[in-house]
Amino acid sequence: MSKRAVLEVIALDAEDAIAAQAGGADRLELVTDMAADGLTPPVKTFEAIRSAVDIPLRVMLRLADGFAAGDVDALVHAAGELRSAGADEFVLGFLDADGGPDLDAVERVVGALDGCRWTFHRALDRAADRGALRRAVAGLPGLDTFLTAGSPDGVDAGYDVLLAEAARARGGEAGYAPMILVGGGLRLEHLPGLRGAGITGFHIGGAARPSGWTAPVSPTAVRTWRTALDTQDSAGT
Repeated sequence: MSKRAVLEVIALDAEDAIAAQAGGADRLELVTDMAADGLTPPVKTFEAIRSAVDIPLRVMLRLADGFAAGDVDALVHAAGELRSAGADEFVLGFLDADGGPDLDAVERVVGALDGCRWTFHRALDRAADRGALRRAVAGLPGLDTFLTAGSPDGVDAGYDVLLAEAARARGGEAGYAPMILVGGGLRLEHLPGLRGAGITGFHIGGAARPSGWTAPVSPTAVRTWRTALDTQDSAGT
């Protein structure tokens, strides 16, 4: 039996964080401005959330919409401020103009994290070569997760890619050691097949907000996902 599934929920503020934890979230991804697919939150927002809950928090390091790094000095500065405030887990990922990993930018930002654990986010789904990106960043300190839908168009389109990458991970292929955290159009009906493939990480945003992004996280919605994952685990998938 594989290990218990991890449920990560997007939180914009302390109200979201409290609701997500109450619903059974294992971890939160902290962002602001979902109109831009999630940017770095203010330090004061991190501090408020950190004071409100006791589960792990992964803080987004992304200053503009898109997958280019932009102002790397500003990213490094933001990382340093968040580290000083107590942040110890992060989310980042940057592509160059050719769709490859922007290793200079990623390495500079990771260097400011002092070995903290981090997720390479869905920039992977926009990469020109997913396998090459995975191999290129595999040795970076702290990288323990890839957030991915398998496709820029979401889990429905990327489902077979996710299953194939899970198989490569089971086979110990280079670049596939970090946890696969599935997010982006994820639905409850995807869970049996993904858990059956050995995938242990699941990430929800809109699914935790039945009333939309202008409304807070629903603890009931999060509990539905936690229960579904626990049911899959108890079934021995």
